[in-house]
Amino acid sequence: MRNIVALQPDEREPSAAELDAIESELPLILAELELLDAQITTLDRVPTVLDARRLRRARRRVLAARRALADRTTGMVGGAA
Repeated sequence: MRNIVALQPDEREPSAAELDAIESELPLILAELELLDAQITTLDRVPTVLDARRLRRARRRVLAARRALADRTTGMVGGAA
């Protein structure tokens, strides 16, 4: 049986490294949120031409954000070597 222990106040807060990681991933998070919003919009109806355009743009933004994040984490500046 495990003991339940109260967390110390400093253990509840994210560390500076965790906050930096979240901040660096924020463009990707926002792009994925935009894509999710576009997908939810089209769930209960047939997508219009504008809906399809919005979905394409949102997918491109997600891919661009993922590529930018991958380039930053691997240290690549100009894309694939």
